[in-house]
Amino acid sequence: MLLSIPDVLTQDQVAHARKLLDAAEWVDGKVTAGHQSALAKNNQQIPENHPAAKELGEMIVKALGKNPLFLSAALPLKVFPPLFNRYQGGESFGTHVDNAIRQVPNSTHRIRTDISSTLFFTGPEEYDGGELVIEDTYGVKSVKLPAGHMILYPSTSLHHVRPVTRGARVCSFFWTQSMVSDDGQRSLLFDLDAGIQRIGRDHPEHASYVALTGVYHNLVRRWAVL
Repeated sequence: MLLSIPDVLTQDQVAHARKLLDAAEWVDGKVTAGHQSALAKNNQQIPENHPAAKELGEMIVKALGKNPLFLSAALPLKVFPPLFNRYQGGESFGTHVDNAIRQVPNSTHRIRTDISSTLFFTGPEEYDGGELVIEDTYGVKSVKLPAGHMILYPSTSLHHVRPVTRGARVCSFFWTQSMVSDDGQRSLLFDLDAGIQRIGRDHPEHASYVALTGVYHNLVRRWAVL
C-alpha cells in the first residue's frame, strides 16, 4: 500500500520545526546507513541524539497517535524515533531497500521495518528535483508532497530520491512495525475499515455495520502479532 496522509502536522508545527531544523547542526547522512545504502546515500542528517531531533520526533509520534488515517493504514505496534534529513546542491539517494531490522538508539529494543514514512517540511515550490521515487507491485510512483504531509509505503519497496538542483528538501523519515506484518493483509484491513466507516456515517442503523465491524476485528485477531 502506498498512501499519502495530509496534514499530519499543522502549519504552526511545521513552522516551529523549520525554525529548529534551520538552527541545528547537520552531519553526513551516512551515519545511519547500512552497508548497501551507504554506497548510494548523499545527503545530510541531524544527529539522532540532537535536542531538536528528540523534540520534533516526539511531536511527530504524538501527532501520528491522533491521526485516524495513519492508525488505520499502519496498525502500528512500534514507531522508530523519527530522523531528519536534508538534500541540497545536487545531493541524492540512489536506489536501495531499507534494512529489515533497526536498532532503536540508546536502547536494547529493535523494530522490524514493515512501513517506511517520509514527512515533508519543505513544500514542492521551495526546491527542484528531490522526488521520492518508489517501485513496487503498484508500479513506479514519484512523490513530492506539501509541507506537513506524509507518504507511507512498504519498507520492502525499492526507492530513491532524485538530485535536488535548487533549494533544499527537508524531511523526517522513520519506520513503523505494524501489528500486521503482511502488506497485503494490511491493505485488506484498511479497505474494510474505510468501508465500515462509510456505512457507519451514512447508515449507522444498518445491520451490516455491526456485522462487518465484527469481521474486521476477527481478522485483526487472526493476523496481528503483538
